[in-house]
Amino acid sequence: MHMRLEVVQVPVSDVDGSKAFYTEKLGFVLDHDVEYIPGMRVVQLTPPGSATSVVIGTGMTTMTPGSLEGLQLVVPDINEVRTELVSRGADISEVQDLGGVLFAYFSDPDGNRWVMQGETPQVVRDAHKS
Repeated sequence: MHMRLEVVQVPVSDVDGSKAFYTEKLGFVLDHDVEYIPGMRVVQLTPPGSATSVVIGTGMTTMTPGSLEGLQLVVPDINEVRTELVSRGADISEVQDLGGVLFAYFSDPDGNRWVMQGETPQVVRDAHKS
């Protein structure tokens, strides 16, 4: 069996404001912005280098805007990425070292909470295998 998680819905209240946040502040790529049927707008956005996209829009979910938490972006150099995103206007926490793994945190305009993780060094991965 083979399965891939390719799309995750993120509940938002202001589609255009959230679209601007994800594209302008986070650098996500806008894949499409369409209204398939009246009242159902689908905006698909993909983080640079990711095989998984997020969708925001209207008429797709009953989740409360801002209720999603724990989506995790893994980046090769967390300090470099954080610096770039902060320069774009994103409000991202300071980097925290949690036992050799680096994390930073941010929320979108609705309060959906995201985690940014630095790639785990090989030595840390090997230590956890023992």
